[in-house]
Amino acid sequence: MTDLPIIEIRVTPEFQRKLRTLAKKYRQIQTDIQPILAQLQAGEQVGDKLTGIGADVFKARVRNSDAKRGKSGGYRLIYWIQLSTCIILIDIYSKSEQEKIEVAEIQRIIAAFEIT
Repeated sequence: MTDLPIIEIRVTPEFQRKLRTLAKKYRQIQTDIQPILAQLQAGEQVGDKLTGIGADVFKARVRNSDAKRGKSGGYRLIYWIQLSTCIILIDIYSKSEQEKIEVAEIQRIIAAFEIT
């Protein structure tokens, strides 16, 4: 029997707020992000690493089953591998409503989270 890593997933206040807002418009968002969260908990790195941030931050594309546009028109889930046993969900947004997130914004969210 192999010991799988137990990875804790925590969320920033920004992520919680955005998820609540998106859930009002997209009813299936919780179901849509569940597979990504399961992969992260299993220790997989999902998505592309973002550069210029100074931390291990990744952007994962998630299908939006409410919009029926596939991953390209879906959500972007930004997460930070804080420790090998802890992942922080930084931000989530709908690609149809927001083009991208700036590096400075990600750094601001991380800095604010580290203070709390």
